[in-house]
Amino acid sequence: MIKFENVSKNYKDKCVLKNINLEIEKGHLVTFIGESGCGKTTTLKMINRLIKPSLGKVFINGENIETKDVIELRRRMGYVIQQTGLFPHMTVKDNIEIIPKAEKRNPETIRKRTYELMEMVGLKPDEYLHRYPTELSGGQQQRVGVARAFATDPEIILMDEPFSALDPITRVGLQDELINLQSQLKKTIVFVTHDMDEAIKIADMICIMQHGEILQYDTPENILKNPCNDFVSEFVGKNRIWTSPEYIKAEDVMISSPVTCQKNMSLLRCIEKMRSYKVDSLMVIENTTNRLLGIVNARQIQLQSDHSQEVGNIMSADFLSVSPENNIIEILKIVEENQVTNIPVLDNNNTLLGLITKSSLVTTLSQQYLETEEEYS
Repeated sequence: MIKFENVSKNYKDKCVLKNINLEIEKGHLVTFIGESGCGKTTTLKMINRLIKPSLGKVFINGENIETKDVIELRRRMGYVIQQTGLFPHMTVKDNIEIIPKAEKRNPETIRKRTYELMEMVGLKPDEYLHRYPTELSGGQQQRVGVARAFATDPEIILMDEPFSALDPITRVGLQDELINLQSQLKKTIVFVTHDMDEAIKIADMICIMQHGEILQYDTPENILKNPCNDFVSEFVGKNRIWTSPEYIKAEDVMISSPVTCQKNMSLLRCIEKMRSYKVDSLMVIENTTNRLLGIVNARQIQLQSDHSQEVGNIMSADFLSVSPENNIIEILKIVEENQVTNIPVLDNNNTLLGLITKSSLVTTLSQQYLETEEEYS
């Protein structure tokens, strides 16, 4: 969708961007983040040619934007800035409709679209359309700015720190509205922010920049779990993952080699194996496929008088399980609601991938407090 190819930008002797190579997929919300002066806003403004590269090219849908008419290019994009950019002498309605009217679109279509957009950003049309920007709160103005950006149904929306001047409650509300809008409309959104919590919350992909270079371009989950260097680790915050527990998955906390047995193993051998490995249960698997057939625990075996019989006769075939993608919040809910101590992790074919135990959950959760203590010690 949007591609930067060997893009650099120099102002006299100062290099602001250094050989940027980046691709933004259609329908993704990408955040640019970094310290002040890292080049994130410069990169964003190159997409609508407010800033031109000193070297390199920017493409949209395979076309070099330098070959496009700049007015037409900008009209095809929504643009939201920190100061809203609303015209103070125009009503909310006129602000939203300025570009569609300039393009001489059907008046009734424009009117319907304006009403739809006001509803989408959480403002009642009949109450707010005929007000002026000065009659609105900062959050309401920014909502109108977002509505105006979507007015022409553009493929690309550029947002340059749009919520940074707002109070925390309003800001969270607008982030939620943006997430809802994006889930419905699937626009390609490029969003500049200096707030890592905001980036993690709203983005499909995060681009972390420093001194005009891209350090890491990845999903929020991978950046939280696998920062590429010490700067990114410090910038993200070592304990940040705990503010987004939905990114802590079963595959991150499971025991990857649980103790298993086959269904034809005798109960006596099962007891010996449990003692040897210091566990109180065994995962009964199919030998050739590693498919989980059932679970047996020490209590079940102790209740049997004949320990020569096969474990397949007494194993529990009715068990709870999770997938590798279940997050820790979902897992804790299952543990609490069902009072279970062991939860196998299975793929779509019931293949045993790992095991989550209460002790492994406690170990994982305790890391939060250990890391916090290290951070402040």
